[in-house]
Amino acid sequence: MNLIPLPAFQDNYLWLLQDGRRALVVDPGDAEPVFAGLQRTAAQLEAILVTHHHADHTGGVAALREATGAQVHGPSNEKLPEPVHRVAPGDTLPVLGLAFQVIAVPGHTAGHIAYYAPDVDGRPLLFCGDTLFSGGCGRLFEGTPAQMLASLDALAALPADTRVCCAHEYTLSNLRFALAVEPDNAELQRYARACEAQRARGEPTLPSTIGQERQINPFLRTREPAVARAAQAYNGVDPSDEIGVFAAIRQWKNDYR
Repeated sequence: MNLIPLPAFQDNYLWLLQDGRRALVVDPGDAEPVFAGLQRTAAQLEAILVTHHHADHTGGVAALREATGAQVHGPSNEKLPEPVHRVAPGDTLPVLGLAFQVIAVPGHTAGHIAYYAPDVDGRPLLFCGDTLFSGGCGRLFEGTPAQMLASLDALAALPADTRVCCAHEYTLSNLRFALAVEPDNAELQRYARACEAQRARGEPTLPSTIGQERQINPFLRTREPAVARAAQAYNGVDPSDEIGVFAAIRQWKNDYR
């Protein structure tokens, strides 16, 4: 299987997964990069996976479906360009000979889902849309801090070698904030340097891994004493209040410049 991030807009990635003959694409906000990717790889698009309803994830769906006949799969409770095969948390979606598990990850939007395949060429693979980013997480447009914390907990519980395919190249800005929260985290310092070098070479920082994110992502580390203390220093939250700490870190990120 070939996993290809297709850049779109200013900082989106549309993920193309193909086996040389057949392909799927995740969150195609723009059809043109997908058409170009399919032409380069000579693969036939069989499936379109959508994580949530935002236009930068769905804008190319209709054109791709019309041109290729690919079936669209998406969350059961979000407004999407019909027709859509609706999937719900707990479902297993067979695509390209793989078995994707559907995981509920509300927070960024109310019905946001993620797709997790336990074995793609020997390693797990996660398409998480705008829920988890490298070094960050999505804004809470429709959900609560409690929902987003539970969603991130569900993703953090996946195997450490799970490849994390986020939908945006936000890594460097996320890591600047992460270092403000946890400046003494040596692994975070190392990872930030490595990501800066990747971007300087014009390379994507993604996919990350769940194991990497557990070590450096403040939104997966809100129960760590250093992160809880930083939240307390930011707005006086009780460091033993797990949801309060998460909410404080998320608000700090919203305000961070």
